[in-house]
Amino acid sequence: MQYKDYYSILGVDKNASDKEIKKAYRKLANQYHPDKNQGDKVAEEKFKEVNEAYQVLSDPEKRKKYDTLGANWEAYEKGGFDFSQHGGQGGPGGSRTFYFEGDPSQFFGGQGSGFSDFFEMFFGGGGGRTDDAFSQFSSRGGGRRSRAVKGQDIQAEMEVTLLEAYQGSKRTFELNGQKLRMEIKPGAYDGQKLRIKGKGMPGANGGPNGDLYIILKVLPDPRFKREGDNLIHNAKIDLYTAVLGGSIDVPTMTGQVKVKVPKGTSPGKVLRLKGKGMPVYGRPGSYGDLLVKIDVQIPQNLSEEQIKLFEKIRELDVQKRKANAV
Repeated sequence: MQYKDYYSILGVDKNASDKEIKKAYRKLANQYHPDKNQGDKVAEEKFKEVNEAYQVLSDPEKRKKYDTLGANWEAYEKGGFDFSQHGGQGGPGGSRTFYFEGDPSQFFGGQGSGFSDFFEMFFGGGGGRTDDAFSQFSSRGGGRRSRAVKGQDIQAEMEVTLLEAYQGSKRTFELNGQKLRMEIKPGAYDGQKLRIKGKGMPGANGGPNGDLYIILKVLPDPRFKREGDNLIHNAKIDLYTAVLGGSIDVPTMTGQVKVKVPKGTSPGKVLRLKGKGMPVYGRPGSYGDLLVKIDVQIPQNLSEEQIKLFEKIRELDVQKRKANAV
C-alpha cells in the first residue's frame, strides 16, 4: 500500500491554515475537474487524489489523526498500531463527507467510494479489512467483545439552481452501482440536508448501514437575492419615471410582470409583490413575497437644453418653497 502525502498533493505546508488548504483545493479541483478533462485518465486520477486529500485535511479530526498516524502507517497496516491510544474516530459510525458539483455520479459511479487503499485503511469503514482491524484494536484496548455498529454516514453536496429550488426537482444518480432517486421539494433552501436511509457505508458486525445525506447548495441567480422565503430584485429606473411615475417590467420566477411605479418614487423605495417569492417549504400553496428595490439612475451627459430645463425646474421649486414658507 502506498503512503499518501496529502500536504504534497495539495501543494501546501503542514502548518497551512484551513483557508490556505481550501484555496489550494479549489484551484486544483478546478484544474483537474472531469468536465474540463473529458477522457483524460491522468487528470481523473489527479482529481481523485486532490479530492481525497481535501477530505482529510479539511476535517479537523481527520487531519489530527493523519498528522498523528502518518509516520506510523506501516505499523497500522501490519495490525500493530492501536487507535485507542490516539483518540481515533475513523472506524464504523461517524460521518464521511464528499463534495461534488452537479451530478453525484461523477464521484460515486459504480466503483465504490473512489478513495485509495491508504484512505480506506485510516478513514474507511466499509471494508472487511478495516472492520477487522478495529475489532482487534477494540479488544486490545478494553477487552470488549465485538458489537454491532452502524456504518458510516456519507455526506455529499449537490448544486441546484434557484429555479429548481422554486419548482422542485427529481434527481437520479448512481452510488456503488445502484441507481438512487431523490426528490427536491419546492422551497428547498441552501444548506438543507436530505437523507436517504441505509445508503451510507456498510455496518460492522451485522450493524445497519449508515445513511446518505445530500446537502443542497442553491446557486446564485443574477436576478434575485433570497432572504428566507422572500426574493429581492433590484430594479433600475430613470429619473423621469421616478418623478412622473410609470410602469416597469419586473422578472419573477414565473415570468415578467408589469409593476406600477408611483409618482415621486425615491431611490431605495421597496415595492412589494405579494406571493411572488419562494414557496414556503412543506406548506403547499404558501409563498413569500418579491421585494422590488428601486434604484434611480441619474441622467448623464445632458445637453445644454436639458441643463436649462433642469435649472428652470430648480428655480420653480425654490419659488414654491418660498411661497409655502410665507
